Parts: sequence; C-alpha cells; structure tokens
Amino acid sequence: MKSFLAEVTESVRLYGDTHALWLRSPDHLASAVPGQFLMAYAGESYDPLLGRAFSIFRVRRGPGGPEFGVLFDVVGRGTDWLSRRREGDQVRLVGPLGRGFEPRERVQKMLLVGGGIGVAPLIWLADSLVAEGREVTMVLGGRTEAQIFPAALLPSEVELVVTTEDGSLGETGRVTAPFERLLPWCDQAFACGPDPMFEALYRVARDAGSNKPIQGLLEARMACGLGICYSCAVFPRKGGVRLVCTDGPMFDLRDLYA
Repeated sequence: MKSFLAEVTESVRLYGDTHALWLRSPDHLASAVPGQFLMAYAGESYDPLLGRAFSIFRVRRGPGGPEFGVLFDVVGRGTDWLSRRREGDQVRLVGPLGRGFEPRERVQKMLLVGGGIGVAPLIWLADSLVAEGREVTMVLGGRTEAQIFPAALLPSEVELVVTTEDGSLGETGRVTAPFERLLPWCDQAFACGPDPMFEALYRVARDAGSNKPIQGLLEARMACGLGICYSCAVFPRKGGVRLVCTDGPMFDLRDLYA
C-alpha cells in the first residue's frame, strides 16, 4: 500500500451517469487483485478533505505502459471533480487496499452478480477468469437500462443476464431471480452491490440448502480506508465487529448473515 500521484490518460462517460477514469499504473499496483480498492482524493487542495473509495475496475496496456481504471457514478462534489479530469491531470491515490476476491482453484463455473455501480470490480474479475479459461456468467441489475454496463464492453466469452426494475432491458425484476436459477449451475459465486442485495442472495442460497461459497464485496463510506476511523464497521449476526476496509471488502456472505 502506497500513496502516489497517478496521471490521467483517458476520461470517458461510458453510459448513463457512469464514468471511467483511466490512469497510469505505478509498479507497486501490479500486486493488486480484483476486488481491491483505492482511496482517491478529489480537489486541488484539501477540500473535499476525505478520500473516496473506488474498486479497480479494469487494467490494460496503454501506449506508455500499464494503466488501471476506476468506474463511478457522478453523485457529488468529489466524483464530479474526478469526472472533469483530463489527459495529463494528476489524481492523488492510496492503495491497493483491502482483501479482494479469492476464486477457488480447480473450479470452472463462476457466477458474478452486480447491482448498479457494484458492477465495477466484477469487470476485472470477469476479465481475469476468462483469461484463465473459466466459464463466466454475469448477472447485472439496475433500476433502468441506463444503469447497466454495456454488454459490448464485456469479454465475448461472458454470458450476460440483465434485470431492470422498470423492464427497460432484460428481465423485469431484481437479480435474485436469475441468481436462484443459476446457483445450482455454478461452482462459486461473487457479488457486489448494495447491502440489501447481499442479504437477499444469502437468503436464496440458504433456502435452497446450498453451501456453495458466495463472496460479497461490500460497499461502504470510508473516511480513511486504513482501519483507523471505524466509519466502515459492519456487525455480523454472530456478533463482533468487522471493518470493510481491512477485514474486507470481500466477505463470505455466511460470515455476515448466518
């Protein structure tokens, strides 16, 4: 984990209000894995003061070397500032941070479930799993079509299932229905999205009597990202306190809801 300045190589609105910001990757970021995150500090000085946590959404080889991307919705001053960065600008970041996804060895059928902007870390995970020759099915859900990551930007090997609450794209409803259908097929499942989605997925698996591992990447507001401020504390039903930034953000859903 290091603090560093990264140079912007590209800024683009991909769909709806969702932007992708690409930056030159420092050498130490080569150790990062899908599901880890960065703290990004917006603004020209110390306003806004606190960083924003962003999953690494993808990595690529640019003209000047390795690059990494972050994917975000514009929802406030910090994300608005980031969306207005242009090629050559610099952004201060800290990372990589947290515990990323842990795909099991020698399993083949992988189910990825994303709600809204929770798709971000699943894109890099899908890229990695496809590169390893694994089968990947991705379920993406949102309120409307404008919140769904474009299918054309996914690896062609990924089978995509889409749900929207208003029926504007794919199935009408939420991700729990296709998750229930596909759970018997998969060897391992991965998810990222809002907390109610995680609890719903856990209930589906519990009611089906499934003991397949389901790794959820929790979203949380963070002030530090380093385990100091406790702003991202979660409280498993078994008791105790876990921190999203250091104990996670990846948790097995059974560890939280069982």
